Amino acid sequence: MQALIIDDEKHCREGLFIMLSKYCPEVEVVAQCSSTTAAIQAIVKFQPHLIFLDIEMPGMNGFELLENCKGYDFKVIFTTAYNEYAIQAIRHSALDYLLKPVDKTELVQAVTKAKAAQQPSTSERIARLLKSIESRKATERIALTTFDGMIVIEIRDILYCESENNYTRFHLVSGKVILVSKTLKKVEELLSNESDFLRIHHSFIINIRYVERYLKGDGGEICLTNGKSLPVSRTKKQEFLSRLEKL
Repeated sequence: MQALIIDDEKHCREGLFIMLSKYCPEVEVVAQCSSTTAAIQAIVKFQPHLIFLDIEMPGMNGFELLENCKGYDFKVIFTTAYNEYAIQAIRHSALDYLLKPVDKTELVQAVTKAKAAQQPSTSERIARLLKSIESRKATERIALTTFDGMIVIEIRDILYCESENNYTRFHLVSGKVILVSKTLKKVEELLSNESDFLRIHHSFIINIRYVERYLKGDGGEICLTNGKSLPVSRTKKQEFLSRLEKL
């Protein structure tokens, strides 16, 4: 079974290649690609049976790569560090995925499933996935319930959310603040399908697109584009830094 490894992080590509060589000798890795542009060229050249595809990459992400390769039928195993909306969409489409760092047992199981001749058409499942991702793009606004009624806002305009007992303050890019009668936990659930949002502290959820600087410390501190500084908890530090590296 010929395969491609597509990941912008060299250590991830090399680590997966070593694991495949050791535990899945039936998989022949014909190319390792550090970008989606190189990956498309390799798909055209080798027409592989299987690709290991990272989701978050600079320029074009994994989903956009699939959009550009609709004429080719290959099996896909996604590799990702994020257990978020993307994973829900992949599961819904009955496609396989591996969370980083890749576990040996899960890798062997995923390859075994990929080899199964009775699998439904991969192209159909990819089409379902792309439709699901496209549907998400259409959901760009949310309605917030306030004391006076409801306010509809653009999700991208949320700078950060701040806990205030059983309420949450939505701080918008414009400087406007909206007090909503939801706990921060409920807000986290509300924004769980939005990959730009991350809880960095028991009191704060941020839109990572507006992070301007990170200051080292026990957990550390971030500075947003509006000049606001917010603490990062020790337990959230590594997740935050990993996400920041993907921007």
